[in-house]
Amino acid sequence: MPDDLPVTRTLVIPGSELSERFSRSSGPGGQGVNTTDSRVELSYDVAAASLPEPVRARLLDALAGRLVDGVLTVAASEYRNQLANRRAARERLAALVRSAAGPPPAKRRPTKPTRGSQRRRLDAKKRRGETKRLRRGPAE
Repeated sequence: MPDDLPVTRTLVIPGSELSERFSRSSGPGGQGVNTTDSRVELSYDVAAASLPEPVRARLLDALAGRLVDGVLTVAASEYRNQLANRRAARERLAALVRSAAGPPPAKRRPTKPTRGSQRRRLDAKKRRGETKRLRRGPAE
């Protein structure tokens, strides 16, 4: 596997900043599950990463719920062999970093309701009130 992890065209995570840990996976595999370390945990230290400062700040802010002491960890154990799980973990980590590193969406400019939408809203309220008024019995 190539060491560096491409996230976008301009953002590449060096392989030296990634650490992998292997363990025994649960699930299908029969007796092989008890002997092969096919589960992969891929860790990336966002706080100490060699990223531009604005990108690092966005990552730390967007992934705050997933970070443990500034380290983002992704696990993959859906495949029976280690290589496929390594690929899956790397793809998952790249997708997380890609979505978090992007610029935030543009702020919504508040707009006023149109005259037609205001009129429709008031007409609907009047119809509803009329329906409720007709449900009442005769005035006593």
